[in-house]
Amino acid sequence: MESQDNPESRKRRARGRPRDWDDKTSQNTIKSLDRAMEVLEYISARQGMALSTIADEMGQSASTVYRVLVTLEGRDLVEFDAEEQLWHIGPRAFIIGSRFLRRTSLVERARPIMRKLMEATGETANLGMERDGKVLFVSQVETHANIRAFFPPGTLSEMHASGIGKALLAQLDSEILSQRLARGLQAFTPRTLVTQDALMADLALIRARGFAFDDEERNIGMRCIAAPVFGVTGEAVAGISVSGPTSRVTVDAVEGLSRPVMEAARALTQSIGGEPRQALS
Repeated sequence: MESQDNPESRKRRARGRPRDWDDKTSQNTIKSLDRAMEVLEYISARQGMALSTIADEMGQSASTVYRVLVTLEGRDLVEFDAEEQLWHIGPRAFIIGSRFLRRTSLVERARPIMRKLMEATGETANLGMERDGKVLFVSQVETHANIRAFFPPGTLSEMHASGIGKALLAQLDSEILSQRLARGLQAFTPRTLVTQDALMADLALIRARGFAFDDEERNIGMRCIAAPVFGVTGEAVAGISVSGPTSRVTVDAVEGLSRPVMEAARALTQSIGGEPRQALS
């Protein structure tokens, strides 16, 4: 086994992080920067906020928040609407976020597959991956229909109330899954699965048939059908889905819509060199 303190190891460590890189105490954090990131994240989750509202809801003084906002504005990470007196997320934040997506070819390779899926089903196609225990939607191809689902890139959703989320949960080992479910299951509609027994039964069904079905579990009037995408290690790295109103995505239409969704997931898996793992018991 290679020593952690040999010259080569020290050289690799020095290139990207100092010796005490895993020390997260205050001596290795910049409080002002951390506060700025909190403000940025807070604004990004909302559509325009007044300075006083931001300060009150975050428990910070208005003067402190204002200095943070002006600093972020100088980098185009936030912008100020002088007429409405509201602060918004800025264009630079989108540019930085887009660079995150370029870390992998997943999004780029998914686009033509999602477009084909949208055309085959007539419904909006979505691509999502897990991020901090939630589903992060990273790409979407909208249907041409007037009534449609809308999950813009950057949207976060609870996994147990999402088609993609349930498709990913179904691929987890039982121990990891139990840890996730121990956090509790929030109800969003009367159809949300909020007990472990109900969700576990649904996940078993997902594994058996190969796709997940969100039956108005996040939003009343909307349904979603999703399937997992696998990476080179055989683990689920993303999910692909179609979503639409219950008037078109009827219960009777689910089986027919599931086939192109699963085909799209398989095509994307192959495109990134992935291979599905062995079925879980």
